[in-house]
Amino acid sequence: MRLPEAHTDYIFSVIGEEFGLLICAAVVLLYLAIILRVLIRLVDEDRLFIILAASGLIAFFGGQAFINILVNLQLFPSKGMTLPLVSYGGSSTVAQCFSIGLLLAVTRRNPFLAREPFDVRDALEKEDDQ
Repeated sequence: MRLPEAHTDYIFSVIGEEFGLLICAAVVLLYLAIILRVLIRLVDEDRLFIILAASGLIAFFGGQAFINILVNLQLFPSKGMTLPLVSYGGSSTVAQCFSIGLLLAVTRRNPFLAREPFDVRDALEKEDDQ
């Protein structure tokens, strides 16, 4: 069986063929670690905009990785989505790098500032007061 565009959309299959199941599991675990790290970081966030922006960006990143891996496992139909930060895709790689840079900028924290956790009730009360 020949893979169409092995260097772009089907790079996960090439990784599996060349390096085996353990490296494929490591790639999946790396994507899960990035996603979980961002979500754990957002638990202590007190600003709603940061929570929504970062969760949207990480959903975009994780969703694209999830869809590409399932396409390579032939569990989803081919969508033409690249594997983030791995596949060769010019505009897709640039867009992913911009989104990861924006995610880093949004989740940046000053360790010297005291923060309090976000509370939905307090936020709704502040909106009602205004």
